[in-house]
Amino acid sequence: MAVRRLNHAVLYIREVDRAVDFYTDTLQFVVAHHIPGRAAFLRASDTENDHDLGLFALGDEAAGPQPGNVGLYHLAWEVGTLGELAETGRRLQSRNALVGASDHLMSKSFYAKDPDGIEFEVMWRVPRADWPESGDMRPHPLDLDAAIAHWGADLATGAAAGSPT
Repeated sequence: MAVRRLNHAVLYIREVDRAVDFYTDTLQFVVAHHIPGRAAFLRASDTENDHDLGLFALGDEAAGPQPGNVGLYHLAWEVGTLGELAETGRRLQSRNALVGASDHLMSKSFYAKDPDGIEFEVMWRVPRADWPESGDMRPHPLDLDAAIAHWGADLATGAAAGSPT
């Protein structure tokens, strides 16, 4: 089997409406299907998927993620342009959800946590021709202004530019 790409992710959350509000506000997902109090299925704006994110409510007493335990660390959502990354960063900051930012050399990333403490990454893919081939490959502090000055706010990369996903 050759995997083409991740089609969707499903998260256990405590409360559906709170999670839907967060993901529609910060990542601009739209509600594709909603089962009040139980589940929601969200879609990214330009997707051909039925849904990109499923949310299943467990209730307010459910335990949250436990750093250091076996399990998923984070999901990475890719945006098409640095301008979109900057805008998403502003929305995450306004919700006090932003927990970090990194320059991974092949991508520029913000890290955030949703209301249930589930961590995710929002990233922009650097054009393949600009990927380093060697040297210090450790993440560096993100300088988004310098990245925008270098590539511009509107350069579409990754799936947004029609490259393979």
